[in-house]
Amino acid sequence: MAGAIVIYYSRSGNTKKMAEVVIGGLKNEKIEAVLKEVKDVNVDELLQYDAIIIGSPTYYGTMSAEIKKLLDDSVKFHGKLDGKIGAAFASSANIGGGNETTILDILNAMLIHGMIIQGDPQGDHYGPVAIGSPDGRASKECVKLGNRVGRLIKKIYV
Repeated sequence: MAGAIVIYYSRSGNTKKMAEVVIGGLKNEKIEAVLKEVKDVNVDELLQYDAIIIGSPTYYGTMSAEIKKLLDDSVKFHGKLDGKIGAAFASSANIGGGNETTILDILNAMLIHGMIIQGDPQGDHYGPVAIGSPDGRASKECVKLGNRVGRLIKKIYV
C-alpha cells in the first residue's frame, strides 16, 4: 500500500484542524491517506502504511501522553518501521510554548525506528506549528507537509 496515516491527539480541536489540512496536502498528491485520532489507532496498524505523520498539542514542552503511549507501544516493532517515512506537527497555546521540542521528540522516536524523516528547507523546518487555532500561515505549512510527504512516498514506493 502506497499510503499514509495521519495520527493526532487534540483536546481543543486545534491539532485536529492541522491534521485535516495535512490530509488535504497528501490528497493533492493523489496519495491514499487515512486520518485517525490516536485513541482509534491500534499500534499494529503502523506496519500497514508507507508514511506515518503524527500531530500533538504541546504539554510541558513535549507531546501529549496519548501520543507518547502510542510511540511507547510501538517499541514492539523495533526495526520493522525501518525505511518508512515519518513527519510530525504540533500546536501550542503561545509562541515559545514548546512546539519545536514537541515535534523533535516525536521525530526522535521515528529516527530510532529507522524512519526517513521529511523536513523542509523553507518555512517550518521540523514540521508545521500553530499557535492556537491554525491560521493561514500554519495551514499553508500543513498543506506543504502533506505535499512533501506525498511526493516522497511516490519517489520511494511508487
